[in-house]
Amino acid sequence: MAFALTLVEKINRARADMRLGVPVLLSGPDGAALVLAAEVATPQRLADLRGLGGELVLALTRHRAETLKARAYDGDLARVIVPQEMDCAWLRALADPADDLRHPMKGPLMTKRDGQADLHRAALALVKSAQLLPAVLVLPLPDMQAVQDLGLTMLDAELLRAELQRETVLAPVISARLPMVAAQAGRVHIFRPRDGGVEHYAIEIGQPDRTKPVLARLHSACFTGDVLGSLKCDCGPQLQAALAQMGREGAGVLLYLNQEGRGIGLANKMRAYSLQDQGFDTVEANHRLGFEDDERDFRIGAGLLRTMGFRQVRLLTNNPRKVEMLDAHGLNVVERVALRVGETDENRAYLATKAAKSGHLL
Repeated sequence: MAFALTLVEKINRARADMRLGVPVLLSGPDGAALVLAAEVATPQRLADLRGLGGELVLALTRHRAETLKARAYDGDLARVIVPQEMDCAWLRALADPADDLRHPMKGPLMTKRDGQADLHRAALALVKSAQLLPAVLVLPLPDMQAVQDLGLTMLDAELLRAELQRETVLAPVISARLPMVAAQAGRVHIFRPRDGGVEHYAIEIGQPDRTKPVLARLHSACFTGDVLGSLKCDCGPQLQAALAQMGREGAGVLLYLNQEGRGIGLANKMRAYSLQDQGFDTVEANHRLGFEDDERDFRIGAGLLRTMGFRQVRLLTNNPRKVEMLDAHGLNVVERVALRVGETDENRAYLATKAAKSGHLL
């Protein structure tokens, strides 16, 4: 008996394969290709790809390409030709900016300008969703028969990109009473995405009236700030201040969204911190890694609030983008409530960058 995997199941398997350094087979109207995350490529995997013949390229986002002075002829990405003599150390140097300042010369890099880049675009979206560095080896396949019997995960690139862009649907798992310092009347709700992703949480204070605007906050997980008390950001103080204000008012809901590091994951966030120690600001660090300023999906927060029965909110935030997102996805933000806490000598420059480059109202 054989089980047919759904698209969502295949995508989750592909994410796991990517993190393990196993190639994934992508197909589209213009052909097929094997894709492998550069960050976890091994000499044997690289040799296996080369053994199949064909021109091997490294797909990089436009931000990483700009740092490396590689021409991004495709606009949003660059396809760097991988010379035969280059090894995994060279690949990792292009993917990871950790040693950019010590070894800035990695070229000259030759990039492709002809042919389609749809498979490369889909590969970058997949590797980002696996929270790996956005740098992917892509080997076009003139004949898929050569790899169809290797047991690799196979995905349609167009369906993959459409699914990754789809709004996440969350289902309630359980809720339980939790007395807290902020309020004795606390309750934690756990929600699980139907796409197999990480769970998200809602902390409900009191019994908010669903017919009135609820005091709410969308708080992205920050292990360093929320747990370790990091002085590099204002996340921990914002979390505690939001809960305290809800406790004083007797009602509110805080959504704790597992989108660490503005959606790039803790490992990449630590890479960004390392770059900040080299003198780059938070936005520049993300770009050098190949990410956008902010990779979070705030639609998750809108969906959770709707699922919990809320339609109007007083939003605790300094980020206008959150207001715009909620307004665009079924919520009426009747008031933006400022949350200015946690400034330190260590994070003053970080906060200034958020205001100047990300539009935060600080």
